[in-house]
Amino acid sequence: MTSSPAAQFWLRSRDYLLLAVLVIVCTTIFVSRNRPVLREARAIALAITGPVEGVFSDIGRFRRSLSENERLRAQTVDLSTEVARLREARAENARLRGLLGFADSLQVPYRVARVVTKDLTQQANFLTIDVGSRDSIQVGMPVIDERGIVGKVFLVGGRHSVVMPHQNTQFSVPGTLDALGLDGVVTWDGRSSGRLTMEYVPKTEPVERGMLVVTSPYSGVFPAGVPIGRVDSAYAAAGRNDYLIDLVPAAPLSEVGYVYVLLSVPDPEIETLLEAARDSLTTGGG
Repeated sequence: MTSSPAAQFWLRSRDYLLLAVLVIVCTTIFVSRNRPVLREARAIALAITGPVEGVFSDIGRFRRSLSENERLRAQTVDLSTEVARLREARAENARLRGLLGFADSLQVPYRVARVVTKDLTQQANFLTIDVGSRDSIQVGMPVIDERGIVGKVFLVGGRHSVVMPHQNTQFSVPGTLDALGLDGVVTWDGRSSGRLTMEYVPKTEPVERGMLVVTSPYSGVFPAGVPIGRVDSAYAAAGRNDYLIDLVPAAPLSEVGYVYVLLSVPDPEIETLLEAARDSLTTGGG
């Protein structure tokens, strides 16, 4: 006998309908009759899931912290670079102000020159500057900066010149201990980088560290009173009656960038007479 459609539907759906009814009844009973149990279950669930949620939250904060640290590190690098540029610009501005102020004090014609090369690796050290014969530069002209002597022109080209600096074994200049009025000769020994040597100052004189040595009025090349350096130490070598005085140069070559070439040359007649006198002594002539 064939079942009716309603009977067939009941047969297919009764299990699901019974399950749904039971779930509803259980839920109703659980909520209405067992609220403390529900709260306890909820508390247990929070206790279990809370630490897990905290771990994931900490991971998120850690990743955000890493990203923030990278951003701050990049900003720090940018700021450090900017600070370095500002310091360099401030130092350059101070140097240029010093150059301008010093130029106003010069009493002789001059040419401002930029040092384009430095050969400071041997005893015969040289500088190259970007002025030459077209700028009225001649051999023998003194070269200084706002701090003191640098050297003298050794060779001249059309657009460039070579300067023999004070740190060259062939260079010498008469100097005066400014505080004592004592004269001597300043040279470089070819060994002590960043140091000059002054000789012929009697060892009985009270030479002290820090005393200023300037160019002598008898230089013949440099105007009188240009700083050469300051006394670092003084001692008398065995068998000598004069000091060997170590000087710290007023214008260290490592820091020289711009210089003044003073447009003055030694009196040619004096130079000729001195050369003749030296030749006479060498040959033993009268």
